[in-house]
Amino acid sequence: MTATLIPSQQLLVPQLEICGGKKLEGEVRVSGAKNSALVLMAASLLTENSLRLRNMPALSDIGGMADILAALGVQIERGSDWVELQANHLSHISPPYELVNSLRASFFCIGPLLARLGVARVPLPGGCKIGARPVVEHVKGLKALGAQVTIEHGVVSAVVPGRGHRLTGGRIHLDCPSVGATETLMMAAALADGETVIENAAQEPEVIDLAGLIIAMGGRVRGAGTPTITIVGMEKLHGANYMVIPDRIEAGTLLLAGAITRSSLRVTPVIPEHLGAVISKLEECGCQLNNDGIGITIKADRINAVDLRTQPFPGFPTDLQAPFMSLLATAEGSSVITEAIFENRLQHVGDLQRMGADIRTQGNTAFVEGVAQLSGAPVTGSDLRAAAAMVLAGLAADGTTSVQGLQHLDRGYDNLEGKLNAAGASIKRTYA
Repeated sequence: MTATLIPSQQLLVPQLEICGGKKLEGEVRVSGAKNSALVLMAASLLTENSLRLRNMPALSDIGGMADILAALGVQIERGSDWVELQANHLSHISPPYELVNSLRASFFCIGPLLARLGVARVPLPGGCKIGARPVVEHVKGLKALGAQVTIEHGVVSAVVPGRGHRLTGGRIHLDCPSVGATETLMMAAALADGETVIENAAQEPEVIDLAGLIIAMGGRVRGAGTPTITIVGMEKLHGANYMVIPDRIEAGTLLLAGAITRSSLRVTPVIPEHLGAVISKLEECGCQLNNDGIGITIKADRINAVDLRTQPFPGFPTDLQAPFMSLLATAEGSSVITEAIFENRLQHVGDLQRMGADIRTQGNTAFVEGVAQLSGAPVTGSDLRAAAAMVLAGLAADGTTSVQGLQHLDRGYDNLEGKLNAAGASIKRTYA
């Protein structure tokens, strides 16, 4: 579970103290996928029946989404690894700004709210400051389904005119394969009148997971995981009991932990197809990976430099660019990393340089010259994945690394330090 602050700690800054140079061994378990769980929670708005989600990670973002849904009138019950949501009495059409501002995924609510009630008002979202993530594609798609949409004073207002206030199926072509837009429009289309076709759709595993949930709720979706998704709208959807897929980004981070410490480590459960580009790059680096059908064991000794470029799935994921840079900072040779998704996602470079990494940047490209040894230093994770990159660098560094910015790390990793400690790392959460 993510650490909870006690009253005397609330004004203190949490940090991880990492004693580097420890080999990892054994097995680490992967939690449910954050980026899938958040949208599946929003899908509870599509039905008045109970939706039970299993394999839920214990993350601050999950708590944030629960607060947003509760503010809309959803009844929520939470267990250690499950959440049950009942949206039979929605009391509001607009989540409060103070909750939405810190969670990008809050915008997912607009699709199911509009489909279910015919009206929604959602403030523009916040989240990590890694670059512009506009909602233009969401708005264009909702308009194609018959909604009238306006954006004023930072709030997106949408209404379905006419009798019945029901969206109408249509054809939507996304100018870019936005995961958020694809998922928002899938949920909106699930209750629309008629068939909706989304062209140039995102192909990420989280999109396939959402399609699986909609089908489990009685919906009709085909083509998820391909560039063309077809949704046949239903008058109503029913509840479901559904398991969230394993988090591919956490799995990739844990595999990188094994690689950067030159260890042998089993990571489970992993769906290899979700990490194809990452596995290929790890093998190109010189790592040995063995897939036993449930998990993957990584063995690393010598790490060679590689070049990589972030791309939409099935390309290399932008969410693992920062953690992979930590590994390449310790590789033999020169690597070139190009961030092609977000324009402001190289903020971790400065902190890696503080630890002795030899990195220079030009625009959104980083040129990494591997060094023999990183050195422990006080660093700060500027966003979720940058914080994970700092933890990985600390595992490999000589001496002690202090990592701040844990408010970001706790958004996306369920007890990362506990899992790594169980495998042999030396990490302590302190408050200063």
